[in-house]
Amino acid sequence: MASKDMPKVVPQPAPEVGTVAPNFCLPTDDNTELCLEDLRGKRVVIYFYPRDNTPGCTTEAQGFRDIYTELQAMNVEVLGVSRDSVKTHANFKAKYELPFPLLSDPSAEMIAGYGSWGEKTFMGKTGMGILRTTVLIDTDGTILKVYPKVRTKTHAEEVKADLLAL
Repeated sequence: MASKDMPKVVPQPAPEVGTVAPNFCLPTDDNTELCLEDLRGKRVVIYFYPRDNTPGCTTEAQGFRDIYTELQAMNVEVLGVSRDSVKTHANFKAKYELPFPLLSDPSAEMIAGYGSWGEKTFMGKTGMGILRTTVLIDTDGTILKVYPKVRTKTHAEEVKADLLAL
């Protein structure tokens, strides 16, 4: 859930299929900056997840790790995004041998801009936080598909199947 010291982030709707994906520039797990516009010419999978080193988030990351070579062969880049720090991302990436960038968005502004910030209930408590969603972006920067609800165990394979069908 959101920390008390974080500025209030306003939930926004997810970008619509066929519209241009909002550009962003965020620090990665190796403390370099990555901008969406740097990936033009590739399809991009951006998956939003609540927190490094938690069971569901680890399962989802491992799913994308396990098919990453296949996605790369299809000219697809994978990006994981959460509010975790660059250092936490670096440790998570190393621990699970994740071959793709993890982006740090502590303010949750980019996360909200993709419709992945909102009210959720966890262990009986309701609060604001990251909604586990994924967005597929085409080579020209337009939104191909939005996954508003994700099953961590099967999600990566679902995304791969959709990419193969496009």
